[in-house]
Amino acid sequence: MLRTILLLTLILMTACTGDETVAAYGAAEIEWRLVEMDGQPFTATTTLHFPEQGRIAGAAPCNTFTATMDAPYPWFEIQELSLTRMACDDMTMEHQFLQTLQDMTLSEVSAGTMILSNVDGREMVFKAAE
Repeated sequence: MLRTILLLTLILMTACTGDETVAAYGAAEIEWRLVEMDGQPFTATTTLHFPEQGRIAGAAPCNTFTATMDAPYPWFEIQELSLTRMACDDMTMEHQFLQTLQDMTLSEVSAGTMILSNVDGREMVFKAAE
């Protein structure tokens, strides 16, 4: 009996470690390009993807970045953001992108579009790269 209880506990613990983030709900294995931020076109090249469970990575206008992400879908929250330290002409756009990305709290994925948003009405629209 004890053996059965331990086995069931192990099975339940294993089942609970699945990916419940936006990546598991249609965003994985896709490179996403930012096309609009707060209703305005975003012209600098900016991408993100989900390389593995619990991680987000991408390229801001000047630097590449990685972060952890484990909020269950539809929530969105990145933590432990780290990036390279290169300068370029698009530093203002990079700063806007990274700050806005960190402010996002909700995600939605549908038909090649991913929208990140928050309760303040801010929004980032990404399209699947072709």
